[in-house]
Amino acid sequence: MLTIGFTLPPGFQIMALAAASAFEFANVVAGEPLYGIRLLSEAGGAVPNSFGVPLETKALPRQRVDTLIVAGLLRPAATSPGLLKQLRKGAETSRRIASVCTGAFLLGEAGLLDGRRVTTHWFYARELQKRFPKSHVEEDRIFIIDGNLWTSAGMSAGVDLALGMIEKDFGADLSRGVARQLVVHHRRAGGQSQHSALLEMDPKSDRIQGALAYARKNLRTPLTVEALAEAAHLSPRQFSRAFRSETGQSPAKAVEQLRVEAARVMIEQSRNTMDEVAAETGFADPERMRRAFLRAFGQPPQAIRRTARRASA
Repeated sequence: MLTIGFTLPPGFQIMALAAASAFEFANVVAGEPLYGIRLLSEAGGAVPNSFGVPLETKALPRQRVDTLIVAGLLRPAATSPGLLKQLRKGAETSRRIASVCTGAFLLGEAGLLDGRRVTTHWFYARELQKRFPKSHVEEDRIFIIDGNLWTSAGMSAGVDLALGMIEKDFGADLSRGVARQLVVHHRRAGGQSQHSALLEMDPKSDRIQGALAYARKNLRTPLTVEALAEAAHLSPRQFSRAFRSETGQSPAKAVEQLRVEAARVMIEQSRNTMDEVAAETGFADPERMRRAFLRAFGQPPQAIRRTARRASA
C-alpha cells in the first residue's frame, strides 16, 4: 500500500484535501487498499484550516510516506524553519513530493524548486517566479511533473494532480474509474490551460449565454452572426450589439477563442493530426488554426503538443 501524506500548514485551505478523495476512491474502485492517507504537520496535533476548524494530524518527522503533498494557503505566507527542514528531509525520503496551489511557495522556501518546472494558481504565478527566480514557473498549467516533483494550479487542480498520480501508479483505467466516481466529467491533463474562454467572457444574459453554449456544441459548423443570433432569438444587429456589450468583444473573436480552447485540449490529450484537429474544431485549415494559436498563446500548436507530452512523460 502506498502512503500519501498531506502536510498541513496552519491556516491551510481545506480544498487542498479534495485530492484525498481521489486516493480514497482509488481504493473503492480497485476493491483493495492501494493507498493509505495521513494528515501531517510540523509537530502533530490539531491544525486549524482557513475556516478556523482544526484537524488532527500526526508529526511529520515521525512518518515515512511514499508521496508527500503540501497543502496551500489562501495566500502565500512564510512558514516556520522547522517545517521547511522537515520538507527538505521529506523530499529525500519520499518517492515524490508535491504541492497544491500556493503550497508551491513552501516548497520554494525549502529550496526544492531550484531548476525545476513548476506551476501554481495563476494569480500567484508571477509572485512565485519573482520570489524563486531559479525555478521555471509555467503559469498556465493545471499541473506539472518534473522528476519526482509535482506541482498543481488552484485548489481544484489538486484533484487532477491526484488523478495523474493514480494513472502513473496503477494505469489509466483506474484513473478514469476514479474520475467517474468523483463525477469529474473530464479529467484535465497536466498541460491543459487554467483558463476557460466561457468564464472569461462571463456573459450576463441567458440569451448570450445560450448563444455561446450553442457555439461550443457546434464548433464544426460555420458559426456566423446570423446563426448565433438565431440561437439567441435576436436579430443579427441586436445580437452583435448585446454580445459586445456583455463580453467586450465581437462574436467572431469569441468563436475563435472557443475553437482555440477546444483545439488545445485535443492537441494535448489526443493523437489526432493537426488536419483532424482543425477540422473537428471548425478551423478551415491547419494554417488558420496555427495563426489563431499564435495570437492566443504566442506559440504554434506543435509546440503546445510537445510541451504536453513532456509534462506527461
